[in-house]
Amino acid sequence: MKPNYSFLLKLLIAQCLTLACASQGYDFFYLVQQWPGSYCDTTQGCCYPTTGKPASDFGIHGLWPNYDDGSYPSNCDSNNPFDLSQVSDLTSQMQVSWPSLACPSSDDTSFWTHEWDKHGTCSESVLDEHAYFQAALDLKAQQTYSKHSKMLVISLFLACFIGIQADGGLYSLTSIKNAIQDALGYEPWIECNKDASGKSQLYQIYLCVDYYGSAS
Repeated sequence: MKPNYSFLLKLLIAQCLTLACASQGYDFFYLVQQWPGSYCDTTQGCCYPTTGKPASDFGIHGLWPNYDDGSYPSNCDSNNPFDLSQVSDLTSQMQVSWPSLACPSSDDTSFWTHEWDKHGTCSESVLDEHAYFQAALDLKAQQTYSKHSKMLVISLFLACFIGIQADGGLYSLTSIKNAIQDALGYEPWIECNKDASGKSQLYQIYLCVDYYGSAS
């Protein structure tokens, strides 16, 4: 009997795709936090979530798996969509720490769905949905320093910039980086955007987090 080359080819392709999916990984996370004023103070504007105006504090944008070469995986598992019931015990905290500012106004669910589908599914072998969102919340809320942790009062120093106040004054990118580096011991990555008048402003801060989504 002649071998069915068409079937064998399809089987080989399927195996290769399976291996490719299985080999998808990442090297570390970025914890990305955004300043709500800089999101809103642009030509596109913003919409507050239906739960109310967010606090004047950095909010979580996401916990993003990344590769050491600067690239990143995305949308890794369409078979594992966001399930709000899996994080029902976290939603009240997420509404405070992880609000959506996109228009139209929403209850934040679409934002969390996007973050899980695009980024969270790429670390699901390490952090399931609940653990993924819990890790991001814990990293933001962590307010202690120990020899096992360099995440020193994240919310506090980001809100105050370690003496750099959100007072309408001008601060150099270097001074902002140095303030954060003095607190954490390593240099963050800073993203700026432009306000409605075209002036540059601090928008997001990226902090490196280890493979397991912890600070240790």
